[in-house]
Amino acid sequence: MDLSREALDVFAFAADRTVFGIADLAEAGLDPDDAERAVKELLGLRLLCHPQGVPDRLTVVPPTVAANRLLRPMERRIQHQQEEIERFRWMFDALLPAYESRRARNSATAPVELVTDPHVVQEIIEELTLTCREEVLTAQPGGGRCPETLGAAQERDRRMLARGVAMRTLYQHPARYHQPTIAHVQHVTRLGAEVRTQSEGFCRMLIFDQQTAVLGVPDDPRAALLVREPHLIHSMRGFFDWAWRGASPFPLAFDTASAVRISGEIQEAIVAMLAEGLEDKSIARRLGMSVRSCQRHVAEVMKALGAKSRFQAGFLIGRSRDDTAGGALPGDECRVLASAGPPDARRRG
Repeated sequence: MDLSREALDVFAFAADRTVFGIADLAEAGLDPDDAERAVKELLGLRLLCHPQGVPDRLTVVPPTVAANRLLRPMERRIQHQQEEIERFRWMFDALLPAYESRRARNSATAPVELVTDPHVVQEIIEELTLTCREEVLTAQPGGGRCPETLGAAQERDRRMLARGVAMRTLYQHPARYHQPTIAHVQHVTRLGAEVRTQSEGFCRMLIFDQQTAVLGVPDDPRAALLVREPHLIHSMRGFFDWAWRGASPFPLAFDTASAVRISGEIQEAIVAMLAEGLEDKSIARRLGMSVRSCQRHVAEVMKALGAKSRFQAGFLIGRSRDDTAGGALPGDECRVLASAGPPDARRRG
C-alpha cells in the first residue's frame, strides 16, 4: 500500500517538530477534514502516536520503530501458521506408509474398485494424469461437454502433452457442432493430441499407460470404476482401437462434404435403430444428441422413405433389408439421406 499525499505532507510536517496538534496542520496547507484523515492513516501505521499523558497532541515515530510495532504481530501469526502447517504435514506424512501399503494390497486383491464420491473420482483422475508417461486414451460419449469440465481437462491435457504423452480422444458426432468442444479440440490438437468422432455411443473411459483405467458407471454418472486388472485393460484397449479405426477425424474447420458424410452416418444409425423399434429418446441417448435434433433427423429419414409414420418407416426398412439382404437400405435411399445434410451443421454454417 502507498501513503496518501496528505499523509506524506503530515509526516513531513511532524518530522520537523517534537509535538503538535491537528490544528497546527493548517500551516501545511491542509483543511481540517484532510488533516484528520491523514492523521488517522498515520496512526494506523504507527507512524504517529500520542505522547504519554497528552491525548490531544501528536508526535512522530521513526519508520523502523513503527514497522516493528506493526509487523511483529503479523510475523508471529505467520510463524504460528507455519508451525501449524508443519504439524499437519508431519501427521499426513506419517499416514502415508499405511496408505501405500493398503493400496498395494488392494491392487493385488481388488483389481476393480467402485468409487462413488465424485471428488475422489476427480482426485484419482488428477493423480493418474500427473503420473502418466506414455499414452492416454479417452472416450467421451454424449456429444459436447460442459465448458467447466472442458476448462478443467484443458490444463491436465496441456501438462501431459508437454511431457510427450500421446493422447487420443473419441467423441460422438454431435460434438462437432458444440462450440466449447470445438475450441477445446482446436487447442489440444495444436499441442499434438488426436481427436476423432463416431456415430453410436460407447462407454466413458480413460486408459492411462495401458495400466489403469477409469470407467463411467451407467446408472450413476458421478461414480466410476477404477480398473487395474491387466486383461480387462487389454480388452478395453482393443475395443478403443477398433472404435478408433472406424471413427472420423474431428474437423478443425467447417467442411460441407464432411458434414454431409457425417450426417449420412448419423441417419444410417437412426435407420438401424428405427428398425429395432427404438423411440426417439433412446435413439438420441445412444447417438449423444438432443431429442429435438434426433427428431429432425428421424423426420428426414421418414421423408426419404416416403413413410407417414414410424411404424411404416420400420416396416419399409425391414422390407428393404429383406429385399437387398445387405443389412442396410438400398443405395438410392442412403444417398438421399446423406444429401439432406445435418440440421445442426446447417445452423452452424
